[in-house]
Amino acid sequence: MKIVNLLILLSLIFTMLVSIPQAKAKSNFERTGDITQILIPACAFSTTIIINDGKGRNQFIKSFLTNFSVTYLLKYVINKPRQENNGDYSFPSGHTAAAFQGARFIHKRYGNKFGIPAYIAAGFVGWSRVEGESDKHDFYDVTAGALIGILSSSYFTSPYKHFSVTPVGNKNSTGVSLNYNW
Repeated sequence: MKIVNLLILLSLIFTMLVSIPQAKAKSNFERTGDITQILIPACAFSTTIIINDGKGRNQFIKSFLTNFSVTYLLKYVINKPRQENNGDYSFPSGHTAAAFQGARFIHKRYGNKFGIPAYIAAGFVGWSRVEGESDKHDFYDVTAGALIGILSSSYFTSPYKHFSVTPVGNKNSTGVSLNYNW
């Protein structure tokens, strides 16, 4: 079983690395965003292996594959040109989708203690795609990528511990949701 987990981890890392031919980033800022978009989901998946969280590992794989499939299907169907004629397939941002999928998984599965820093790092990834010398995406590309990543993990992921606290809100109310699983 440990070999299977290692193979899954290696295939996950390989899949994410294939999507990074931009390793020749224009700046350290962009390069940091490129690396961080890989590190967040890799840390999420690695955690499931390290703590032997088989249920979480399956949930991560489902959310990762859904996120990847939806993101790249939309990229090829919509084929929106990138900012400043930097190529095609801008919508949605794959970097942002990967980062937020990993961050949402960490948050929903393991809680605020680890989720909040993961969201901050994912936010940096989105920002690095719009600002600075990168200029690969606009606000809509990054927002759509973040939503796809968040929704894919939200759908498949359940809390690791029995008790979880999740912020909730809509136009009529705000608060927290308390959940207990047994």
